[in-house]
Amino acid sequence: MTEVSTVSQGAATWGEYTCVLCPSGCLIEAELTGEHPPRLKSLSGNRCPKGEEWTRQEIENPMRTIATSVLVRGGDFLNASARTTRAIPREKIFEVMDAIRALGALDAPVHIGQVLLKNPAGTDTEIIATRVVNKI
Repeated sequence: MTEVSTVSQGAATWGEYTCVLCPSGCLIEAELTGEHPPRLKSLSGNRCPKGEEWTRQEIENPMRTIATSVLVRGGDFLNASARTTRAIPREKIFEVMDAIRALGALDAPVHIGQVLLKNPAGTDTEIIATRVVNKI
């Protein structure tokens, strides 16, 4: 999300977002409810239906993927890159990273696609390796 600005007007708030789903990068103006968490009330500026779906999710339930690395013992590399298999709620990022750090160092070999951690922090994702580390 690229939130350019938000302005409060009574019970509603306006925000500007740049959609990231395609190269058009539509600048979307969204009216949000005054509730917490906010809800999308109306929007303009999107050139396709995907812009509305993306903005609604970004406001009401922002999701992110994580790419990181894990330490590896006894391998031809000291680290293996890793990532989530699905997007997770943005507010869970730090908990998921804590769970990944708690793995400590893995023993080589590590293979691409190898599941390193299932459902970290109660999320519906796995952490998988995205690099081969051979045993030496």
